[in-house]
Parts: sequence; C-alpha cells; structure tokens
Amino acid sequence: MGRLAVLALRAVLVVLLAGSVFVQAVMVPLLARDLDGLDADYAYLRTPLLVIMVLGVLTGQVVMVCVWRLVTMVRRGTVFSHAAFRYVDIVIGAFVAAALVVFALGTVLAPGEAVAPGVVLLVGGVGVAVLGVALIVLVLRMLLAQAVARDLQATRLQAELDEVI
Repeated sequence: MGRLAVLALRAVLVVLLAGSVFVQAVMVPLLARDLDGLDADYAYLRTPLLVIMVLGVLTGQVVMVCVWRLVTMVRRGTVFSHAAFRYVDIVIGAFVAAALVVFALGTVLAPGEAVAPGVVLLVGGVGVAVLGVALIVLVLRMLLAQAVARDLQATRLQAELDEVI
C-alpha cells in the first residue's frame, strides 16, 4: 500500500472520528433536547433512540480504530501475521453489533404510529445490509488466513532453501 494511499485513508479516518465525536458530544444532547418536546404518545421513544444513536456511533468508532491499526500494520509490513486477526475479528463483531443496533431501532419504531411501516421495513433492510458487510469482512478474514498460511509456508521454504545453498 502506497504512502499516499495510507495518508489519504488516515485523513479520512481522522475526519470520520472527529465527526463521530462531534455527534456524540453535540448532536446527541441536541437530539435529546428536541425529543423532550415529543408528544406524550411517543415519549417512550426518547431514551431508546438516544441509546441506539450512541451505540451506533460507538460501533463505527470501533471499526475506524481497528482499520487505523490494520493500516499501520500494512505500512509496517506486518499485516500477514496472527496479530491482524484480532483487529479483523473486532471489526466483524462491531458490524454484527451495529446490525443488532439497527434491528433494535426497527423494533423500537415498529409499534404504534410513530413511523410508517415502510420506514421500519427500510430499517430492517439496512440491518440486513450491515450484516452483509460483516459477512464480507468474514470472507476477507478467510483470505487473510490463507495469505498468512502462504507467507509462513514461503518463509519456511526460504529457510530450507537457504540451508541447502
């Protein structure tokens, strides 16, 4: 991975992390204030919506930190090691957690007349899409496992060849 690509990805990650901290520090309290004015019929939505929003942002932050660590490993040339699996596993877990958070949002919005049924269906579709991303990362993890095995095999063969020569 080239130096420019690493710098560009890190710049994007910094902007996204700063934006997510802004959302947690500024936007969630503003949303809480706005939700104070909810109709009494929908007041039960206030706390679950705020918790879901904070948890959703948190899962995104976890993914971004792990991607940062993986990019650092790529830059150092150590990504084809067992240490990378820890970060990839955390990313998979964060995407599954994010999908559960999205499904929880759909569950909170489903009863009553708070939103149209089509919106709940769309939220469910987003949850399935997020689970799909988790599955894609799982497949990429399997590819990483194969690459690590090949790298170990190549290192072992090189050591044998060095002994022969």
